[in-house]
Amino acid sequence: MKNFLGGDFLLGTGSASELYNAHAAKMPVIDYHCHIDPRDIAEDKRYASITELWLGGDHYKWRAMRCNGIAEREITGALQSDPFLVFRRWAETLCRAVGNPLYHWSYLELRRYFGIDDILTPQNARDIYERCNARLRDADMSVQGIIRRSNVKVICTTDDPASDLRWHRVIAEGAKDFDTAVLPAFRPDKALNIDQPGFSQYMELLSEAAGMEIKSFADLKTALRARVDYFHAFGGRASDHAIDCPLYAEADEAELEAIFKRGVTGERMDKTDADKHRTALLLFLAGLYRERGWVMQIHFGCIRNNSAESFALLGPDTGFDCVGNSRGARELVSLLDAMERRDGLPKMVLYSLNPCDNEIIMSIAVSFERDAGVPARIQLGSAWWFNDHKIGMEKQLTDFANLGVLGNFIGMLTDSRSFLSYTRHEYFRRILCNLIGGWMENGELPADMDSIGALVEDICYNNAVSFFGFDV
Repeated sequence: MKNFLGGDFLLGTGSASELYNAHAAKMPVIDYHCHIDPRDIAEDKRYASITELWLGGDHYKWRAMRCNGIAEREITGALQSDPFLVFRRWAETLCRAVGNPLYHWSYLELRRYFGIDDILTPQNARDIYERCNARLRDADMSVQGIIRRSNVKVICTTDDPASDLRWHRVIAEGAKDFDTAVLPAFRPDKALNIDQPGFSQYMELLSEAAGMEIKSFADLKTALRARVDYFHAFGGRASDHAIDCPLYAEADEAELEAIFKRGVTGERMDKTDADKHRTALLLFLAGLYRERGWVMQIHFGCIRNNSAESFALLGPDTGFDCVGNSRGARELVSLLDAMERRDGLPKMVLYSLNPCDNEIIMSIAVSFERDAGVPARIQLGSAWWFNDHKIGMEKQLTDFANLGVLGNFIGMLTDSRSFLSYTRHEYFRRILCNLIGGWMENGELPADMDSIGALVEDICYNNAVSFFGFDV
């Protein structure tokens, strides 16, 4: 029996172990999509307790505690008033969460950052809580210290076009011993969602940021162009878009102007007209991204805020979302085809929360690779959210390999709000090496450790650097 989380954790063969230890483990981290707050980095935040750092914004863990029958008042309701209670409730949950990736992630985080090898239980929760809190007082356990310890070279945050990017400026001009690039990623969802409450108010906010009045659809495009330029000056090289499902609806300029005017006056908007607005902006923005060499990321396949009662109580991004049904292949083809015909396709990463869409995305992506000049210009995004477990990662990697060229994959991201989540890169790399090492052991790949090891290094780090054009 192997030791829990031993040196060969998730590595089932000698080839897998060599690939990981000699190649993957040494590579720095590029975290090209996450939801951390750049202010915490700029201010080099320190945490008062392990609860604040580990459980303060992690809705993955909140969901698991709810599944374990724990009342909301002892999860999000006690984060400030009784942090040890929340920690203990997590200890009670973790004991029963075998098979969930949170089980592995949690113990990787305890070991890598806190040096704790004990198995967390309700009985030793107080002791481990105090040991973690003592460790947080060490000099290297500030936010910047954690990032530095994790060998992270680039972090792309997720930022609204109206943001002044103040904290990115502070980071860039800040501590001389912090050399991680923290770059903004352009997330214009509020400009696309013309049918959502608050669109008119958001136009006022964007107008102020762009230094111009937005009175028309044409004005909106001008403002977004200005904000893309602003982000580019701060090192931005990526955008991100969250849509319910792939969409495509054509409209001429006169129709788009009429739709916009109805949107800013708060008129009820049907889905067809809203999709016309979204389609037009996605096409326009794709052209801007191509001009600047940016990567356009699109996430879809999620049904958000399922419980109206929970949304009213806690708001968005608190763990009440789910995987959506697979659909939209023809719309995705139409959207990419229109981008190609209009301004040319930018580099893209397409993520579906439904793993049944992997083959759809890969086969569509390869249909648009002629004369691209960029290896795997359209990528199947890494397994994310409900899929970033062992089986989900193996499926994504295998689907990428089956239908594309796996050696061009840009690797893992955290998609997280926690600064301890960089262990997810280790988790991914071990799974990657186990998969490829298994192929080597089975004679499905040559026993050429140098060339296969170099390919692993590319997937872990080099491909992302090249694909996004990061200066590292």
